[in-house]
Amino acid sequence: MDTVLWIIQALMAFAFVAAGSMKVISSKEKLLENPRMAWTNDFTPTQLKTIGGLEVAGGLGLVLPALLDILVFLTPLAAIGLTITMIGAAYTHIRRNEMDALPINAILGGLVAFIAVGRLFIEPFA
Repeated sequence: MDTVLWIIQALMAFAFVAAGSMKVISSKEKLLENPRMAWTNDFTPTQLKTIGGLEVAGGLGLVLPALLDILVFLTPLAAIGLTITMIGAAYTHIRRNEMDALPINAILGGLVAFIAVGRLFIEPFA
């Protein structure tokens, strides 16, 4: 189970760091050029940078504590935070009637929730 969790952690870390970095680096106008990012119109540039920063921090928190063997309890906390982020994302898409985005939120949210449960109860770090 440890190997499965590590694989999912690595994939989710990559996904969240990439998505968060895009929000941190790109302007709101640049994000709005992508039709799948129309939701960004509901947020200020500062809020978008904050969301992106939280995604980057959460993604790094999925792997760095255990890799560095420092504060390993942060990994399940990062996973819980990202799960909450995906719930918020789903809420935003439901409110905007963007139902085609929900499967992505559900998959990402489900995987980070699995990491949280796995690292808290099934295969915690020693």
